[in-house]
Amino acid sequence: MPKSTNKNETLLLRVELRNIEPLIWRRLRLPKSMRLDRLHNVIQTAFGWTDSHLHEYRAGDALRLGVLAVEEEFGEDDLGPPFQDERKWTVGKLALSGEPEWLYVYDFGDDWQHRLIFEPPERRRSAELAPAPLCLAGENACPPDDVGGSYGYANFLEALADPEHDEHEQYTEWIGGVFDPHGFDLNRINADLRQPRRRRS
Repeated sequence: MPKSTNKNETLLLRVELRNIEPLIWRRLRLPKSMRLDRLHNVIQTAFGWTDSHLHEYRAGDALRLGVLAVEEEFGEDDLGPPFQDERKWTVGKLALSGEPEWLYVYDFGDDWQHRLIFEPPERRRSAELAPAPLCLAGENACPPDDVGGSYGYANFLEALADPEHDEHEQYTEWIGGVFDPHGFDLNRINADLRQPRRRRS
């Protein structure tokens, strides 16, 4: 019997940003048929990143998926094992790869590592659910782009909380006044997911 090719089939993916406390995470419902270049856009939107930097998907030390043009920019010797084209992989293929854990890495300088965890399916049939992609839950705001990784983010929060800090005024102006590290707006995320997102050129 041929395997099902129902385009409405979905998977649940929990995405956790590593090396930050309290934990920053999102739960996403995704079509199995979604390509990984599109998943990149969904993660960017769900976390609030600005897609200003390069990215890759990684499993262990040998399997790396991404944009092939990255190798042209950096050279293979600088990046380790060569990339496989992320456009040839889907969310379903990622889930069935047999790899115990995947990472989505964004910004090779700040090195934001996101742990990708597939969760058990929902009880209701996917055809009865709202269209995917959809963000179902999450907690806490994502760090701003270019803040300097996890160490820079900790310093950023410390400076904002202390008016006497040497960098308080600089960071307040840079972020536009107020930053709530616990902020999470599920409705806004899903509204943004329904809008087309421009890719980094």
